Amino acid sequence: MWMRVVGAVAVLVSAFVHLYLWVEVFRGQPVVGPAFLLNVAAGVVIAALLLLWRSSWVPGFLTAGFGVCTLGSFVVAATVGLFGVHEHWRGWAVWTAAGAEVVAIVAGVLVMLAALPARSDRQVQHGPAVRGAHLH
Repeated sequence: MWMRVVGAVAVLVSAFVHLYLWVEVFRGQPVVGPAFLLNVAAGVVIAALLLLWRSSWVPGFLTAGFGVCTLGSFVVAATVGLFGVHEHWRGWAVWTAAGAEVVAIVAGVLVMLAALPARSDRQVQHGPAVRGAHLH
């Protein structure tokens, strides 16, 4: 459960930074501005799913995907540009969001792994039992 909390905090931190940047910088950008608002909404929804939907790997997948997509978009914007925006690796918002997204990726993967069904030692050591099989 604690990894779900870590993931939820990570996506919420990234969402908060994107909300701040939307208000201060990107509100008027035709493509990037709405994308920042979508990021905020997705972060809130994913954080809620992580904390409420405990029996599935899906929230972990969404958390890792959120981190990969958000961090990946920034890397593109910082290298070749994205929809006319050319970013740089400086400022508290950049490093805070990037750190949160790395944490979201790791937490999401760990949540997915924890949600996988456990294999018994018998299956791992001897393989699955085959009904009706007779070895002579």
